Amino acid sequence: MRIREVKPSQGRKGQFLAVLEDDTVLRVTEEELLRFGLHPGEELGEETLEALQKSAKTSRVKARAAGMIGRRALSKSELQRRLVKGGAEEADAQAAADWLEDIGAVDDPAYAAAVVRDYGRRGYGPARIRQELQRRGVPRALWEEALAELPDSGEVLDDLIRKRCRGDLTDPRELKRVSDGLLRRGFSWSQVKAALSRYAELPPED
Repeated sequence: MRIREVKPSQGRKGQFLAVLEDDTVLRVTEEELLRFGLHPGEELGEETLEALQKSAKTSRVKARAAGMIGRRALSKSELQRRLVKGGAEEADAQAAADWLEDIGAVDDPAYAAAVVRDYGRRGYGPARIRQELQRRGVPRALWEEALAELPDSGEVLDDLIRKRCRGDLTDPRELKRVSDGLLRRGFSWSQVKAALSRYAELPPED
């Protein structure tokens, strides 16, 4: 198959369009342009064309992956899952995620720490944060080191109780409402119980 024209892509910086004699358009990167020596009039053999198409497909997945990471941080596993869901083949998604990890754009330990900081600031406990780390595809081996950065649970719980308590905690219904809310936020019963027992001794808010 002969190349009829090679021109820069108008919509995507750093990409080129190789137009074949049958009007097929291949989107290629500058690297592929140089590596395959693409130029008008060149005859592409079947093997070369197949290799070029495969390389171009992988490059498209990498570009999409870079765009995803540019919009928001993701774990490596989460990135791969989204790429596959968007139509990429497993091998291409893996290659794109590995590439971004190699250049430091995907960093699971840093991502785990960021998730823990965010949920810790919002008043969530360890159990709820572990669920979130799992949902986001963060490797389990990274959880405990990240969770070690959580603020003191006692102070967080004291603050939450102050904000949530609407009445007397000697009322069983009020006690259950507050304690159930704290448990749902991922704190253990022992942590909640200790915090509730401190409540009567806490100084009033200004």
